[in-house]
Amino acid sequence: MGRIVVLDTETTGLDPKRGDKLVEIGAVEMINRRLTGNNYHQYIQPERDVPMEAQAVHGITEEFLADKPVFAAVADEFLAYIDGAELIIHNAPFDVGFLDNELGMLAKARGTKLPKIRDICDVTDSLIMARQKHPGQKNNLDALCRRYYIDNGHRELHGALLDSEILADVYLAMTGGQTNLLLAGNDAEAGQGDNAKQVQTRVDGGGLTVVYASSEELIAHADKLEVVAKAAGGSAMWTEVESSTE
Repeated sequence: MGRIVVLDTETTGLDPKRGDKLVEIGAVEMINRRLTGNNYHQYIQPERDVPMEAQAVHGITEEFLADKPVFAAVADEFLAYIDGAELIIHNAPFDVGFLDNELGMLAKARGTKLPKIRDICDVTDSLIMARQKHPGQKNNLDALCRRYYIDNGHRELHGALLDSEILADVYLAMTGGQTNLLLAGNDAEAGQGDNAKQVQTRVDGGGLTVVYASSEELIAHADKLEVVAKAAGGSAMWTEVESSTE
């Protein structure tokens, strides 16, 4: 599986053609369905006012943005970060439209050519995916978190990096059921019993570690089943299931 970047933006409004600009870009990187920790997060001075309606959504004020860099100062670093990745964006036309607008204005100011987002990245719209999987239902990020039992209680306001992290969880749930975003390379830390046995398997194209129970854990499991059986006055259902599969 290639490199995935889950991305979100915050803006001064809804329409770049009417002068609305970016105020924040947030993105998280996944390789083999694991977060790498190589995130991108940047607040941007939009060189215009931030209407109260927008502030009510993301809480980003003009005062906070006063000392932040303009898009021209961060564009090259941002393009290098996303280059060649598959971008996962919820309602992609919105975010891509703003990014392409900023790149177009910058190219004109520099007198050079800059790529559009789809020139250097594949773009997957997770909103379209959600509508295909759940037609006729609400498919905004909050609704998807409820549907897939993803905790977003810390999300009081929209934020590009926070929403990217939540969307990564939602994307994994929609595409394979995995919602545990361990950092890449941390698999070996799980199940560290002396006799634990680990093997690599493939699920949806990603490498996951299967950790088998140690002998001590199997003994403890059997002892627990005996306690359950005695309390139930018969046998534990799990014992019957294990017996039927031997």
